[in-house]
Amino acid sequence: MRNPHSNGNLEEEEGRGEAAVENGFGDGLILGLDGGATSTVCVCVPFFPYGDRFPEPLPILGRAVAGCTNRNSVGANMFGYACLWGTTLIDSTFFLKSVHLSTAYAETAARDSLEQVISEALVESGSDKSHVRGVCLGVSGVNHPSDQDMIQNWIRDMFPSHVKVYVQNDAIVALASGTMGKLHGCVLIAGTGCIAYGFDEDGREARASGAGPILGDWGSGYGISAQALTAVIRAHDGRGPETMLTSTILKALGLSSPDELIGWTYADPSWARIAALVPQVVSCAEAGDEISDKILVDAADDLALSVKAVVQRLGLCGKDGKACFPVVMVGGVLNANMKWDIGKEVSKRINQHFPGAQTIIPKVEPAVGAALLAMNFLTVKIDVS
Repeated sequence: MRNPHSNGNLEEEEGRGEAAVENGFGDGLILGLDGGATSTVCVCVPFFPYGDRFPEPLPILGRAVAGCTNRNSVGANMFGYACLWGTTLIDSTFFLKSVHLSTAYAETAARDSLEQVISEALVESGSDKSHVRGVCLGVSGVNHPSDQDMIQNWIRDMFPSHVKVYVQNDAIVALASGTMGKLHGCVLIAGTGCIAYGFDEDGREARASGAGPILGDWGSGYGISAQALTAVIRAHDGRGPETMLTSTILKALGLSSPDELIGWTYADPSWARIAALVPQVVSCAEAGDEISDKILVDAADDLALSVKAVVQRLGLCGKDGKACFPVVMVGGVLNANMKWDIGKEVSKRINQHFPGAQTIIPKVEPAVGAALLAMNFLTVKIDVS
């Protein structure tokens, strides 16, 4: 299927793209994409065909931001509405049709976001698809080969056949953002969602968490905020102690009563919308609220436990438990720069378990990590597609 945004036929683009040396683009271009639960970032960088010797900072020729490319997140709202209607007002046949429509909508929206962000990044770079040598997309929700294959096919349809396409879980490109494209060590992501992912030197991989909020990613922004909302409701109906979270969250949302919180929550139960309340939880903890403090302590414990599980399964710490390895820390929850520093608390717990762990805050965003990863794949001729 030909990309509808193409300005020429694919044969002509392939002929120009094989060389990719005209118009000042040297050895060609690499597109790196980071598709999280909230948005998708695409960067366009020059291809450097000499392994791990990358200039610092890596030149960014173009950058664009578009909507979410995780079809599970895109469809969350429609699926939630389908569940609500399906269990209360209408029969199961209509419910199943609603779920099917939700899935189709999610896939279309995710693909449209991909096309938009790629096109905009190339336009900003002053280039086009003919100069692209490789595309690497890290996207949340890619945990099964069928998901990976589907998204790879979307991207391949947008480019000439010579372009190499790599689709990875977003945790892998986040790791690459802290290791200059090398897959070794562990990464911890804590933003809207959370996951720990790692590789040993032999290429074995392991993960912990990342199963989504319903299955208990309590160290994530969603998990922290959902527990805070629950604490407000429990305080309101008498099942839990009073908490500063009540007045703080109601003020932030412009609500007058905890009863209104129920309608606010289910009017749009998107994960990112709930996760946006993390700053209110942190501010309450900083002000001495015990409920808020416990929520954050539990989150830090859970995030560190995810890293511990990955490290132990891969043996990154060595037989004596003291070997050095990187732990890349990514995400708004870990890098909020507030007095109650969740990232610092998580690092402290990791180093208590593993003295050789070297926590790294990446100097580049995950989309750049994806570009670096693509360059390493192309340079050493590893086929991960």
